[in-house]
Amino acid sequence: MMLQQQFIDWFRSASPYIHAHRGQTFVICFGGEVVQNNNFPHLIHDIALLSSLGIKLVLVHGIRPQIEQGLQAQNKKSKYVNNTRITDDIALKCVKAACGEVRAGIESLLSMGLTNSPTTGFSICTACGNFITARPIGVRDGVDFCHTGEVRHVDITTIAHRLDEGCIVLISPLGYSPTGETFNLLTEEVAAAIAIGLKTTKLIYLDESLFTDNGQLIRHLTLLEAQKQPSEQLKNSVRACQNGVQRVHLLSRHVEGALLLELFTRDGIGTLVSADPYENIRKATIEDVGGILELIEPLEKSGILVRRSREKLEIEIDYFVVQERDGMIVSCAVLYPFTEVAELACLAVHKDYRGMDRGGILLAYLEQKAKQLNIKQIFVLTTRTSHWFQERGFKSVDLQSLPVERQKMYNYQRKSKVFIKKIDCGKYF
Repeated sequence: MMLQQQFIDWFRSASPYIHAHRGQTFVICFGGEVVQNNNFPHLIHDIALLSSLGIKLVLVHGIRPQIEQGLQAQNKKSKYVNNTRITDDIALKCVKAACGEVRAGIESLLSMGLTNSPTTGFSICTACGNFITARPIGVRDGVDFCHTGEVRHVDITTIAHRLDEGCIVLISPLGYSPTGETFNLLTEEVAAAIAIGLKTTKLIYLDESLFTDNGQLIRHLTLLEAQKQPSEQLKNSVRACQNGVQRVHLLSRHVEGALLLELFTRDGIGTLVSADPYENIRKATIEDVGGILELIEPLEKSGILVRRSREKLEIEIDYFVVQERDGMIVSCAVLYPFTEVAELACLAVHKDYRGMDRGGILLAYLEQKAKQLNIKQIFVLTTRTSHWFQERGFKSVDLQSLPVERQKMYNYQRKSKVFIKKIDCGKYF
């Protein structure tokens, strides 16, 4: 029964994402290392599952290790400059052979219809073609890169047409010139160019996860943060987000089921790069009352927050702001303005999202809001979180420092301590 309930709970939690992703277009990029992994058939089955759920898919595969193997078979060594392959005539033959081998392997896996396999009874059509027009990198700093090229144009119209027909579009890192030349392209660049052209909802790179120096998974990067990282994936991630792609996901190729875990759970397992904030801080509405009550109830029971009824919340909802994560309220706070001062109250963060300074982000947001109201100081009354506010610039004061009307509402039974902070007009959120 426990396993049944776990399945039911998971399926219900995944349902909003199933609805949200249906009809959307995703570009999924993976290197040749993924193709060689023993779990690659499982990845293809997961891709087939996404297609069956109505998601339009473009797959861009890499071939670097396959090229290496081809060159080794001919006793040739790869040549790189700044991590870019010099594709001479022999290497180009290996590129073409590797593309054909990998593409055929992917198509065969997508054609599986065996009983008890994930694609039983589901017919998948794949579409390949000369969608990419390329040009040579040429000679740079005295180095001739030969048949290594870069994307010049993507035939977005044809790709979109194939997607609308229900096909999974499969693209190799090859481009062709108007004069009939073939060029070896960087897989990450091809994926980004296609995602930009299609204005996709998501661009997904299956390679390596990003971690801090302390070994913690980096869950979200702003464009400014991503630009500071010396990664080809992140360079193309930033370019994609700056040109209309909503979100870029960086997933570990070593995690079984990484695609499903990222796309159908709230927190996922990878790193998100996005132009717009993943969590949205906004003014609360009457529809948020239920979510706020659910968030603050445990803190009220423990005595950290003053109990608020639904009626009181509904009356004061215009003073509240909430921080939302994929439709779930993960933090909230309220700012009550007085003359040139304001009270910060009901600052709460969901237990699953503490330790990420969400409270600090919300505080900074409200400080900016206070500035707009010409508020010079913010005060709080607290019984258990004194140190948290002191660490963020609040100073202990006596009750008489508060506005007279607020002094009259002071609850002497709670014996809350009073802290106040001057608004720094030079600090911006």
